[in-house]
Amino acid sequence: MSNQSAMGRTYEEFTVGEIVRSPARTVSEADVMQFAGLSGDYNPLHTDAEFARQTQYGERIAHGLLGLSFASGLTWRLGWIEGTAMAFLDLSWKFRRPVLLGDTIHARIETEDVRPAPRMGGGIVTFGVQLVNQRDEVTQKGTWRLLVRGADVEESAAAG
Repeated sequence: MSNQSAMGRTYEEFTVGEIVRSPARTVSEADVMQFAGLSGDYNPLHTDAEFARQTQYGERIAHGLLGLSFASGLTWRLGWIEGTAMAFLDLSWKFRRPVLLGDTIHARIETEDVRPAPRMGGGIVTFGVQLVNQRDEVTQKGTWRLLVRGADVEESAAAG
């Protein structure tokens, strides 16, 4: 018997066209420096204020992949895939504008497609995701496909 209970939605509970907004967070210098340490990416555009001042941005910017990581974490905070997300299958992602230190960002997520995948224990849900700053500018965007547990799997787990 498992103590883990699913709090998120099953794939059948997602509706094409539904749009949700995540909580927001402010990007800090600590975020950027910790990501540099974790990833090994010490590009001076992210870590050296004097170098960055001489670039087209005029200041340090967050790593592009840190923005993608933020989008993932902000989406997770919605709780809608907690315990039901089985696999992140693929993504297509575009970096549109920089995420600056001090920006307050949130994710805007639209359910674009829902398809059953019974052999995989659920369905494939396609999301259109945008990472948006406090000026309502889309900084990054793309499409994510996740394998999400189905209701029939939930019911058999509860009975077992």
